[in-house]
Amino acid sequence: MEKLLTELVPGEEGKIIALYGGRGMQARLRALGLAEGQVIRKLSTLAWGGPVIILVNRVQIAIGRGMARRILVCANKNEKAG
Repeated sequence: MEKLLTELVPGEEGKIIALYGGRGMQARLRALGLAEGQVIRKLSTLAWGGPVIILVNRVQIAIGRGMARRILVCANKNEKAG
């Protein structure tokens, strides 16, 4: 099921399908290790528009909610508690 990274619940995994945005935005996301085909897990979301914390290649990354809205993922059906 395709959804935006912001729509995943904490502990849910997904594979990145697409990165939306301009060249600068895509370059920044790729520099953080986020690319199409990469499996990620959402660890937590902070309230009131704070950052989204994800796990990529055994590294925790905090990205802004605006950036997270530009990442389309295919959510895995089995949720894993982190």
